[in-house]
Amino acid sequence: MTRSTALVFCGGGSAMALVPSLDDPLIVAADGGVVEAHRQGFRVDLLIGDLDSAPPDEVARVTRGGGRLLRHSPDKDATDLELALDAAEGEGVERVLVVGGHGGRLDHLIGNALLLAAARFRDLEIDAVFGAARLHVVRGHRVLEGEPGDQVSLFALGGTARAVRSTGLRWNLNGDALDPGSTRGISNVFIEYTASLTLEAGVLLAIRPPPGDNEVVP
Repeated sequence: MTRSTALVFCGGGSAMALVPSLDDPLIVAADGGVVEAHRQGFRVDLLIGDLDSAPPDEVARVTRGGGRLLRHSPDKDATDLELALDAAEGEGVERVLVVGGHGGRLDHLIGNALLLAAARFRDLEIDAVFGAARLHVVRGHRVLEGEPGDQVSLFALGGTARAVRSTGLRWNLNGDALDPGSTRGISNVFIEYTASLTLEAGVLLAIRPPPGDNEVVP
């Protein structure tokens, strides 16, 4: 039976936010993300990458648990996370939650965030936790849950996001256009427990920083 949701663990250290309860997700680890997957108590179904940052004992734990290994050459043309997303989509899932830390190289962090909104993954509903920050890819329509006072920033990626409308935010958009590189969508605020985002064309990346430096995000 095809599972509808995948948890994809990537590197960058520990995630500070809690992973929501999901019904029998496919667990995919992108190379060193296997450490975080095991730290959170998940049995890995698929470990993928060149395995340059996956400790040998963690790799052995995957195989002992019946998980699969897909080892790629270090000279591959895609990051481990991109390979993991491809693999998850190939398993027929409809939703992906990426989980990882916010440490490591800045170029990797930016690259991973941009990857989530790539056109090739348009058929997936994608969210992510990087450290204690949460990210949501918005195409067409999404409803985000939060607390009044939570911040959210909206960024257009890959082209202009057109006819953007929102409800539940302090500064709502009413059919506006957001261009890549615009700072207009930075630091908006939830005023309700849900925020609705709708756009007629393009893609938005909604980034939600943690409520506090040391606060665990529910």
